[in-house]
Order: sequence, then structure tokens, then C-alpha cells
Amino acid sequence: MAAHTETFAVATRGRGAYEITEQVVEIVGRSGVQTGVATVFVAHTSASLVIFENADPTAREDLETFLGRLVPDGASWFTHDLEGPDDMPSHIRMALTRTSENIPVHHGRPCLGAWQGIYLLEHRRTPHRRSIAVAVVGEK
Repeated sequence: MAAHTETFAVATRGRGAYEITEQVVEIVGRSGVQTGVATVFVAHTSASLVIFENADPTAREDLETFLGRLVPDGASWFTHDLEGPDDMPSHIRMALTRTSENIPVHHGRPCLGAWQGIYLLEHRRTPHRRSIAVAVVGEK
């Protein structure tokens, strides 16, 4: 059984979806693992990860619109607003999505569907630098 872990950073420009598929594919390739699992993790409380449609950018726009309607910035019922009106909404959006994704590895590549991409979702309106860890475990 082999194990390999790498981290990388994503500089966001503010709220939105940032595709990280290629970085994950490259890390899985460097791991040498042919059959196993890759775990992708974001170590933040106001950003998250999703596997989502990567062919049409309007799908990601619709996701952001939905999250904005579901958890609006500056809602009067939020008391946690230390860092501004998007503070608590960013934490709730993270809790509603995920901070990690597990992806099977087969023939040395993540098993993603034809229209699937791995995305970092930035839930804050201002730019941030997000840390992503990828751990690959399996047989070489």
C-alpha cells in the first residue's frame, strides 16, 4: 500500500467556483498510485469543495445564485458578523456543501465523469488564499 500527500494553494478573486481538477490529476499522477482513492480537502471554514458540472459555466452561476438565495448575505437573523455581512453566510454555505471529496483512482487517474470537475467554492466576497491537501492511497 502506498500513500502520498501534497498541498497547493488557490488564490481566489472572491466568491465563485474555481476549478482545481488539473492540480488534483497531476498530484494523483505523481503519487504513482494506480488503484486506490484520492481525498481532496480544503482547510477553511468559509470555502468548500464540490464535484460539479464543468462543461457549461452557467451551471456554476446557477449554483451561486441558488446558494445566495438560500443563505443571503446580511440576513437580519445572523448574529455572527465579525468580518462583515458575508461572514456567517460563508460558514453556512460551507456546512451545506463539503470540505472534502473522495475520488476513486483507477489506472493512475481520478475516476471523474465526462462532465465532472473538482471545484473550490469561495464563499467570501473578498480574495483569499485557500490551502488544498490531496492524499492518495492505494496500490502502485
